[in-house]
Amino acid sequence: MASHSIELIQAGASPPVTPRLLPWRIGVLAALFATELLLISARTPHLALHNAPGLPGAVFDLGRWKVRLLVTSAVVCLLFWQARSKPDRHRLSFELAARGIAWRWLFTHLVAISIFAGLTSVLFENRLLGLQANILVIGWALVGTTGMWLGAIAFVPGNFWKSILRETADVWAYVLALVVCGCMFASYATPLWHPMAQWTLSLSSFLLRPFPMGVGVDLSAMTIRVGSFAVEVAPACSGYEGIGLILAFTTAWLWFFRKEWRFPHALLLIPAGVAAIWVFNAVRVAALVTIGALWSPDVAMQGFHSHAGWIAFNIVALGTCLAARRIPCLTLASSAGTSLAGETSDRNPSLPFLLPFLAILAAGMLLGATSSGFEWLYVLRVAIAASVLWYFRDRYHTLDWRVGWPSAALGVLAFLVWIGLEPLVASPHAGEPLQLAQASQWARTAWLAVRVLGAVITVPIAEELAFRGFLLRRLSSADFDSVSWRAFAWAPFVISSVAFGLLHGERWLAGIVAGMIYAAAMLRKGRIGEAVAAHAITNALLAAYVLLTGSWQLW
Repeated sequence: MASHSIELIQAGASPPVTPRLLPWRIGVLAALFATELLLISARTPHLALHNAPGLPGAVFDLGRWKVRLLVTSAVVCLLFWQARSKPDRHRLSFELAARGIAWRWLFTHLVAISIFAGLTSVLFENRLLGLQANILVIGWALVGTTGMWLGAIAFVPGNFWKSILRETADVWAYVLALVVCGCMFASYATPLWHPMAQWTLSLSSFLLRPFPMGVGVDLSAMTIRVGSFAVEVAPACSGYEGIGLILAFTTAWLWFFRKEWRFPHALLLIPAGVAAIWVFNAVRVAALVTIGALWSPDVAMQGFHSHAGWIAFNIVALGTCLAARRIPCLTLASSAGTSLAGETSDRNPSLPFLLPFLAILAAGMLLGATSSGFEWLYVLRVAIAASVLWYFRDRYHTLDWRVGWPSAALGVLAFLVWIGLEPLVASPHAGEPLQLAQASQWARTAWLAVRVLGAVITVPIAEELAFRGFLLRRLSSADFDSVSWRAFAWAPFVISSVAFGLLHGERWLAGIVAGMIYAAAMLRKGRIGEAVAAHAITNALLAAYVLLTGSWQLW
């Protein structure tokens, strides 16, 4: 069957629908490596080798490179796949499908990684010196490299990797050079952060000049003061993190939508985004001082300070790239006439699945920025999500919301997994928030009722629409509406579950397992209602567990 399909492609016939196996297998491989890296790193005392002599010290110095190189490898492989002609990509997919996953190599990989984890513990927990330490490092590196290679050939045969390396030599050169420059810049750019912080401080003080109470600036201490409220503009507040994020975002945006941009004109988006995020950071510092001086120091430091950076990044990133599509000199004629309103209309099939979830995220950022450590206005999250769901109610009528009893069992299973994995989480046990405990009985009851309502109704619906209704199917096909709700493929199943898990921060492992359970609930009968019901039952049990045991860290 595979050879017959290849002949059709080579003869020019329309190729049958085939999953793009190479990028998905590479994606799953990268996720496997990243998970193993996180599990090993979580139990490793990273500072143990700081300033150690010989090869152990070199291991510490090169530690920051491991994630960069892993991500670079995945990116280069995906670029290679994108550069291939369509018939060639289909041919490789058929060949890859015929070979399957080499389970014996995957098992050997797991054995090697287990040995590597043991050697990591010995290396990092015992400050060995001299020849013994250097031999241990060499053995540790060889076992780790062997383990990664075994994992690589388990998912993609060796001849494919040789083809990738042979045909992407120039891409590797460019991308690896970029990674090296980035690492060197991160290592040696510390002296540049101080002047950048000074520039940020100067612009913030300029914005605060009209302030009736007067502005005090101390460049030597890098502080800005209004009245009795003062903040320090540390190097981390200088804006370099936002600049790094916006550089990555605009570069990725230009690459993925490169057919719509007019080059080299579109490259102006990169310096424009950098300038905009730096200005927004100075505005953020000025707003922080204003809130602390005129309103509440607690809101300024506990709410606005931790959320405003992400709000500014989202505004600049989306605003810069979306607004630029309205500028004719930056876009090609075929895309310049596309209106932003048309892109965001409810005719876009993805919006009913994504907007409820995005509305909850946006409301969370805005409310978190205006709170003083406790979100009294949680009701607005629920109201905003409910409003978006109501707006798209006609679209949801076409979905299957029926529920069977197995979804309840799966919801209970996800709850048990969540509680069972809690000992692995580093956060300590937390009691009821002080603000809630000191509130009146009426206010406390009302807030708890709204919190449970959101956890059991709006959150499960919004998250299941986004992760199972959209993402799981979108990973199978760009035309996700054409994908059956019962269609199963390992890559979409795993990747959508990992994305769901990462949304839950330090409880990412429990989130990944729960995501897989909810996906299984939906795929079993092809009903979104099954996944929503399982998710709602999990959240209801978690709410009861929090209220009965006082384990507020789960909320």
